[in-house]
Parts: sequence; C-alpha cells; structure tokens
Amino acid sequence: MADRSVAIVGGRVVPITGEPVDGGTVLVKDGRIVAVGGDVAIPDGVRLIDAAGSWVLPGFIEAHGHVGVYEEAEGWAGADGNELTEPVTAQVRALDAINPADLGFRDAITGGVLAVNVNPGSGNPVGGQTVALKCWGRTVDEMVLREPSGLKSALGENPKRVYGERKKMPSTRLGTAAVIRGAFVDAANYLQRLDSEQRKPEGDRKPVDRDLKLEALGMVLRREIPWRQHCHRADDIATAIRIAEEFGYELVIDHGTEAHLLADIIAAKGIPVIIGPLLTSRSKVELRNRSLANPGRLVRAGVTIAITTDHPVVPINFLAHQAALSVKEGLDAETALRALTINPARIAGIDDRLGSIEAGKDADLAIWSGDPLDMLSRVELALIGGAQVYAYEDGAARFADQ
Repeated sequence: MADRSVAIVGGRVVPITGEPVDGGTVLVKDGRIVAVGGDVAIPDGVRLIDAAGSWVLPGFIEAHGHVGVYEEAEGWAGADGNELTEPVTAQVRALDAINPADLGFRDAITGGVLAVNVNPGSGNPVGGQTVALKCWGRTVDEMVLREPSGLKSALGENPKRVYGERKKMPSTRLGTAAVIRGAFVDAANYLQRLDSEQRKPEGDRKPVDRDLKLEALGMVLRREIPWRQHCHRADDIATAIRIAEEFGYELVIDHGTEAHLLADIIAAKGIPVIIGPLLTSRSKVELRNRSLANPGRLVRAGVTIAITTDHPVVPINFLAHQAALSVKEGLDAETALRALTINPARIAGIDDRLGSIEAGKDADLAIWSGDPLDMLSRVELALIGGAQVYAYEDGAARFADQ
C-alpha cells in the first residue's frame, strides 16, 4: 500500500457539510482525514499534493447501481443481478455476485464515484440484499462498507411482466403487493417463534430451524436495514408507503420517477428518494413523466434526494452530468452536490465514513480540474483510503495497478 499520510494543499476544498475553503488543506494520516481548513499545520515528512486551481471534494456515491453484478461488455456471462426462479429471494446477496474486475468500477472512479450501493435487479417483488462498497479492491470483501445495506423490492411493471409472461403470481400490481405482504407476514411469524422460544426457560427451548429468507426480511421488520423500494409511478409509490406503514419498516424510494406528484406526502413522512436514471428514453409507460426537472421539484417540496445512474442503464461516470443537468432544470447546485455525497451516504448508512470531508472520515477524495457540475471538468486525481488509485496525466487515465 502506498503512503497514506498526505496533505492536499492549495485547492478549493468543498467539505459538503461546511463552507468551501479556497486555498484549503486536507491532511490525511493512515487513510483517514485528520484536519481540514485554511490554516492546517502540516507535519514534517508528509507528502504534499498540490491542488492549486483545482477543486477537492469527497468521493461521489452512487446510491443505487448494479456495478459488478451486471458487468460491462460481458453479456449473459456477467449478468448476475436477477435470481428470477421465484418471486421472493430475500436470501440472495449482491455481495456474492460482484466481480471487482468489472470495468464499471474503473469508469466510476474516472467520474469521481468512489463508492456505490450495489442492488440486485428489479425482476422480483423481493429481489435480495444490497451492499455498500468502495470502488477499489482485489476482492469484494476488502471493498465492503456495509453489508447488508438494505433489502431490494420492486413494484410496478418489472415483476408484473416477468411473472405474467409465465402465467404465475404475481402477474398484476395487486398480486405483487400481496406477495410482498405475505412475505412480511411469514417473517413476522418467524420472529415471533424465535422470540417465544427465547422467552422460555433455557431447558424448555426448542430450536427453530434457520431460514435465510425470513432472517433477511426480519432485519427489515426490526429496522436494522431499510427496504429499498423500486417504484416509478405515483400509484406504486403510494402502495410502497401503504405497505411500509402497515409493517413499520424504514422505506427508501428508488427511482421515484413520479415522486414529485406526491412530494408533499413523501416530505411529511421523511422518506428519501433516490431519483434516476435521468438520461434515458421513456422506454416504458411508467417513465412517461421522467424529467430532469423532477429532482428540483422534490427538493423544493422538502424531500431528501440522492441521484442515481442506475448503472449500467446510464454509465456511472455520468453521475455528475445528471446532477449538472438537473441544476440546469432548477435544482440548486449545493443540494446537487449533497445528492451525490452526504445524502446517499446517510441513506446507505455509511455517513460515519464517507460523504463529506471531515476529521475522522475515510480519505476517499477526488481532485477535480474545476467545478464538478461543469461538464468540462474532469477528475485529475482520486484517493481511496488515502492511497492514490487514479490520475489523469498527459491526456490519459492511469490507475494505481497499471
């Protein structure tokens, strides 16, 4: 591992949770940020990185993507995001299908995206467990930030199409909702059995057979992880809220194409929306109201948002471009940067480590040639855990292992 005690000096430091500092310093020791500001003492022997004329930001976070489970340029051989053999597959883990060698991880870094929440696909009513991880490492195990970071579910057209074509349940929206509710009832009963045995004197307890599917759903019911609800249309979003309130779990709306139509309700309930992808065609009915103006509409109503490419639907290195185009259509620039950093970090439960430039957090940093919301800016240098993993030099992208 390269020396991870460095000082980034002279740049415009954008901490996200504090005011920008022109000519600021970020001091890093042993892979973590130890100081940030305009007057930071730099110990002798620390390696200096001159960021004069550049912007220094925390690494961006893709809040909802499929990097590693839908591999670039691999076709069916690298398509491991949907286990479509049954409608409820809460027991499957994105962790077990991620290939760190997927080209998408390097694309991410070139776009300043240094962490991603990887979700299973949306073909099933209950699709499996998500994982938050960094975009650099030889094995997925050394990349993991939080596992599981949520449980993926889908409403709307996808499960209806997948199982409707097979003439089996669920083939309708009402069937999809019934499958999800039934899964939660089974999980609640499982938890009740476990609790009932635990309350008995030790000698009278009977073992309850483990069930990986119900264990995962139980984590949601215990509010240990959020329910990551794929839904586009306003009626599906309303269904997501209805079921969440019935079972009392933490809800995150993924995609939220028509969330602006219910923005006041969503804001009042404190439900975050991970909106996107925003640079796609209206390829199906539920995308009819897709618009780059929707992020701004949600924020003005008081909704907390993150922005997603849904990689590989939109290439992950275009994450900042989606934010920039949303600013063009009414989203304020400061919130746009929060939607790429601290907001997704909080949604994924990794904000103790990532999402802002603060003492104590991981030194996952990107040095940009200028404002990242300027389409002409590029990442000049990227550090993960204080180690340089990428640089753009002499007109070419170079990674640390090249």
